[in-house]
Amino acid sequence: MAGKLTLQELERAVKTGKVDTVLAVQVDMQGRLMGKRFQAEFFLESAVTETHSCNYLLSTDMEMETVPGYANASWSAGYGDYAMRPDLNTLRLIPWLEGTALVLCDLYDHKTHEEVKISPRAILKRQIARLADMGFTPMMATELEFFVFKNSFEEAHEQGYRHLDLISPYNEDYHIFQTTKEEDLMRAIRTGLNGADIPIENTKGEASAGQAEVNVRYADALSMADRHAIVKNGVKEIAWAKQRAVTFMAKWDNASSGSSSHIHQSLWTPDGKSAFFDPEGQYGMSQTMRHYMAGLLHHAPAMTLFLAPYVNSYKRFVEGTFAPTKTVWSLDNRTAGFRVCGDASSAVRVECRIGGSDLNPYLALASQIAAGIDGIVNKRELPEEFEGDAYQGEGVPEIPTNISDATAELDKSAMYRDAFGNEVVEHYLHAARWEQLEYNRRVTDWDLARGFERA
Repeated sequence: MAGKLTLQELERAVKTGKVDTVLAVQVDMQGRLMGKRFQAEFFLESAVTETHSCNYLLSTDMEMETVPGYANASWSAGYGDYAMRPDLNTLRLIPWLEGTALVLCDLYDHKTHEEVKISPRAILKRQIARLADMGFTPMMATELEFFVFKNSFEEAHEQGYRHLDLISPYNEDYHIFQTTKEEDLMRAIRTGLNGADIPIENTKGEASAGQAEVNVRYADALSMADRHAIVKNGVKEIAWAKQRAVTFMAKWDNASSGSSSHIHQSLWTPDGKSAFFDPEGQYGMSQTMRHYMAGLLHHAPAMTLFLAPYVNSYKRFVEGTFAPTKTVWSLDNRTAGFRVCGDASSAVRVECRIGGSDLNPYLALASQIAAGIDGIVNKRELPEEFEGDAYQGEGVPEIPTNISDATAELDKSAMYRDAFGNEVVEHYLHAARWEQLEYNRRVTDWDLARGFERA
């Protein structure tokens, strides 16, 4: 596909002057791209094999604060380096940045030379390897929703992210006329990402004023997570170049719908066939699919922290907004936490609707795979299908309603401690507890408006 580069193609592009800059990046705990801009000749001379980054990049919060209490990095340990080793399978052009290529890097420990266990990409790779040992390849797709504003990022910052002007004045779900008004930006996003070896199937208006969605073609799980991370960064960069601001917050405004990142998933066999499809099964679902889904449902409370990682994430779970509140499954039912799509065909799959657009794709996909593996290995039985409006369901499991409850669910999960390792689970539990602590000590606009005069 256009934009994909081999090392030899990069070398030629550098010689001809087509490429002069290479971004060597890693993914941090928040799913953001962090790294260095290399002069292309120096990248080819040295960094193509290895470069370095400070290990605090996997122990900070959204504000890049040096958070105390992490085992991997601290002031007492001096905040040393990780080795960044480029995965040349991810090398690509970045069309919206002049003369620029990008490569994703894996992180390695200097002393042990082992991949850093807590790094998001490593976490996902280990779960993919577990599935490979079982004879399966996970094929996945993540949808991404976000809000677009007439303001620039700089204007939004100056205004304290208040009183912003949405790109549209009304609900634009599937709305062609309204999205035509936004086509200058959205066309640049589609064509730019396609030119970066990320196949964009479509963009569309979503179910709130100013809300958009970008849909990337399904791929193997690691490629999908890589694409997701680059898409989020690319959408921001392209919007910035167009003097627009966008946000991937799960819930940016009380009156607006939340933004999701639904995860479509199925397992394939080595001969390229769906292990989820059985023409004789209910809705075409194989026994493997049923066990996998049973694992998803059984571990849904514990996986929620990987799908909703911030205090704000839980403000999206509101009845009647297309965000789920119950961990039930149902056929083509957008009120359920898990929706079966493509029934009675080889495209049959399950869509997890719990995740928000603020999730880290590597952690989110890894959490799904680990739960699915548990379902298959333990032959978990899929509960009965929920029919009707899941918002009104009584006596059925619910999604944790706040980050503290989700943290507690992950903390007591023996499955995730076994699948990810205690080191990994404790690392991300610490991140969640810090997030809650930071929120608890802040005075919000809501506090002031409610209590300044009347308290």
